[in-house]
Amino acid sequence: MTDKSIKHELVGTITSDKMDKTVVVTVERLEKHPVFQKYIRRRTKFKAHDEKNACREGDKVVIRECRPLSKEKCWRVVSILERQE
Repeated sequence: MTDKSIKHELVGTITSDKMDKTVVVTVERLEKHPVFQKYIRRRTKFKAHDEKNACREGDKVVIRECRPLSKEKCWRVVSILERQE
């Protein structure tokens, strides 16, 4: 058996980089309202591991699911897509 579990990847914006080796990433998604059929923006915050402390607030990053690293942290920063100037 060579099947590995599927690791989910998400794209989001860093909203906080004040912790050591940890960033808070906000991921937006669109949901359709069941009654009014209007699309609503929903946001979810994830804590992600940033080993080199390379990310800054406002950067657009890709995060990947991993094993639990702490009580609330089970995502890793894979790459930085855009830098905030």
